[in-house]
Formats: sequence, C-alpha cells, structure tokens
Amino acid sequence: MPKFLRIGIHQSNVSGYTSKAWWIRRAGTTVLLKWGAVEVDGVGEERRIHWTVPPREKTIRYRTVQPAKDYVKDAIARRRSHRYEPLAGNIAIRRRPANRDAELEQVLATILFVDIVRSTEKAARLGDARWTKIMNHYFAAVRKELKMSRGKEVVTTGDGLLATFEAPAAAVRCATAIREAMRTLGLEIRVGLHAGEYKVSGPDVFGLAFHIGARVAAKARAGEVLVSSAVKDLMSPSEIQFKDRGSHQLKGVPKRWRLYRVYQ
Repeated sequence: MPKFLRIGIHQSNVSGYTSKAWWIRRAGTTVLLKWGAVEVDGVGEERRIHWTVPPREKTIRYRTVQPAKDYVKDAIARRRSHRYEPLAGNIAIRRRPANRDAELEQVLATILFVDIVRSTEKAARLGDARWTKIMNHYFAAVRKELKMSRGKEVVTTGDGLLATFEAPAAAVRCATAIREAMRTLGLEIRVGLHAGEYKVSGPDVFGLAFHIGARVAAKARAGEVLVSSAVKDLMSPSEIQFKDRGSHQLKGVPKRWRLYRVYQ
C-alpha cells in the first residue's frame, strides 16, 4: 500500500502551507486511491501526520490485472517526480480532546467542492511542465472567483479545492463562474455544494457537512454543478433554476439526499 507525502511550500498565491498525502492500493483488477491535505507535526520518528479534512477517494476498475498494475506503476512514478516522498507511517484522522469543546464555534455555511474531471489522464497526456502551468492558471482562476463572491478557501486537495460561503446564492453563482472560466483553459470540472453546520476551532474544521459536500461533488458529472436539497431549500425560487437529479445514497452518509443540477 504505497503512501507518499509532499511537504507544503509557501507561495504568494496559496493561502498558507498545504502539505499533501497520496495513497494507492491495488486489489486484483481494482485500483483504490485516496488523497488530500494533511497537517504534519514534528520531525523524524516523532513526526505525526493527520488529514486536515476527510480525504478524497477514487476507485478505478479494469477488466484485467495488467492495466491496473501499469496504472499503479505510472502513478507512483509521477508522484516521485512531483516532490513526493515515500511515507512509511499511517495517516490519522485528527481527534479533538474532550476539553476543547468549549473552544468550538458552530457555523452555518454553504460548502463548495470543485475538482478537475479526469485530471490524471490529462496530466499524463500533457506532461509535467505543461500540466503544472495549467494547474497554476486553474487555481488562480478559482481563487479570483472566490474573492469576487466573498468565498473563503479552506484547503486544496490535489486538483480539488474546498471553500465556504455565508450565502448559498453566492456559492452557486461562484460555482457557475468557475465552470465558465475553466472552459477557457480547456478543462472540465465538477462542483458539489451542500449547506450545513460545522464546527471551527482555530484553523481546524469538523463536521458531517464536509463529508456530505464531498459526496455531492462525487455524484456530479463533467461540467455539472450539483447541489443538495439543503442548498436549494435555502434559496428563493426566483434566484436560481434547478433540475431534479433524483434521490441518491451518498457513500458513508446515513440517509438518502435529493440532488439538483444548476440549470442555465
């Protein structure tokens, strides 16, 4: 089960230091991937690594074993060339001490997840140098729309980004603006939005709402902005038009959720 870590480097267009972890495992003809932002504490044998938010997950299924082996081999080679170091230890989910409850602030917001469709295939086709330039333009365009819509960036995860908004209408309009901006770069994205409560303690955020938002994004098709019923219910009918996409069971979420596509 190869795992890799890249220590974050501060850049002028990145909010803070973002370290990232990447995990891959093959089971026969199936490849399992997990990736996301992590927090690194300590050095050497004392180093501890935690996911800052629930990691993104992806499953790729092949008809035969050899293509699955080739995918794993190529994916690991790319990580090594992108300043990722092999990681021997586990990546834990950070747990809050019980005495920190009083420090937690409860927040209601609209959560936006965006990522690039088929990013791995595009990166392999374009090569590292060209793909890096595209990614720089991608994040710059996303952050520009976030700023215009007063969204707050929480974290980046590979080619994905998580942000929060006070108003659901602003989040939806930002999502559609990001989609249009990406078309000029020749990229297709998918966006998922969910509204719910979560808790904040300093730089840390906690809550099922983030899990639901990520699962909504996973259900979105290429070029689609998908919202949960919680987002739609907070908006007036005249603000945005939606098309019903039916009731869905979101992975790891207790109940089914009705999802809607932003219709324009």
